Amino acid sequence: MKITAAVVRERGGAFALAELDLCDPRADELLVEVAASGMCATDLHGRDGYYAEMPYPAVFGHEGAGVVRAVGSAVKEFKPGDHVVMSYPWCGACPNCRSHRQTYCLHSGSLKHGGTRADGSTLHAMGGKPVYSAFFQQSSFGNFTIANERFAVKVANDAPLEMLGTLACAGQTGAGAVLNVMKPAAGDSFAIFGVGAVGLSALMAAKIAGCEPIIAVDVHEHRLKLARELGATHTINHGHRSDVVVEIKKITGLGLRYSLETSALSAVFREAVEALIPAGTCVLLGSSPAETEVSFNMRHLQNGCIVRGVIQGDSVPKQFIPQLVDNIAAGRFPVDRLITFYDLADINRAAVESASGQTIKPVLRMPH
Repeated sequence: MKITAAVVRERGGAFALAELDLCDPRADELLVEVAASGMCATDLHGRDGYYAEMPYPAVFGHEGAGVVRAVGSAVKEFKPGDHVVMSYPWCGACPNCRSHRQTYCLHSGSLKHGGTRADGSTLHAMGGKPVYSAFFQQSSFGNFTIANERFAVKVANDAPLEMLGTLACAGQTGAGAVLNVMKPAAGDSFAIFGVGAVGLSALMAAKIAGCEPIIAVDVHEHRLKLARELGATHTINHGHRSDVVVEIKKITGLGLRYSLETSALSAVFREAVEALIPAGTCVLLGSSPAETEVSFNMRHLQNGCIVRGVIQGDSVPKQFIPQLVDNIAAGRFPVDRLITFYDLADINRAAVESASGQTIKPVLRMPH
């Protein structure tokens, strides 16, 4: 079928709308009419060639939500008309997948940004030539796409579909790091370094968990203002002061039980660790270039501190995303406060305003 999608023709090139051919769904796949797709730094990294595996021309997008329009012959969980969020892929066969650690699938790199299905086949074509897509096995920057049954999550048909794609990556990454990994108790001290969409999702989860105090650190005053409105008890503008660790210890008295780092800046990551009390935990969520290094004080780490990375919030999407949808319905996870909507035709403006920090979470509405 003919679809409209945003195509990047070369590394670092602009997004350009084009008419593409989309293949039919296979036995275990869904044809999804995409309502909207979030945009995050990972999509821009793909555009700019961070992932050596991803060829061009390419279609990105990995926070898609939409309506199932057709299903393959072996699909059991979904039917036409179901509303779905498309989440991250995993192979299901490697040692980590077999031990229920699918967020750390050993083949996740090729599945997320190899440009094809696992067997090397492509989803899109233009003029009879392949267009590489299957980004996170969805490529949701188009008005229709193909999703595998395993990676799709059914959501209630009365849930706010245009907002739910953000849960596929930013939402479950930030909230999952708190609720699935840290699991703080009420009254535990908590700080988020970098309050973009991932950091604010973590902040909302920390509020759900009852953390106190909740400290937000960022360089954008409008983000810190929103952080206060969403539950931060204290905010620190990192651009205005260099003694962030000292200030955190003044606020908490001793230091942090939990910290979360989203900026992927080595110096900020070190601050997030140095602000911990003994036996505190720091989680890294920020995605950095492969050669990025960071150093820590060994004596501080020896004092029982835990420093670890987390991907996709260690979540099982078919379980965790519906929990987040329930929290949205209950008013505990107001993801709408993070979102700015753009038409797909304005995708390049969305990318610029996201990269500059002006927009916290761009969501692209698809043409129909």
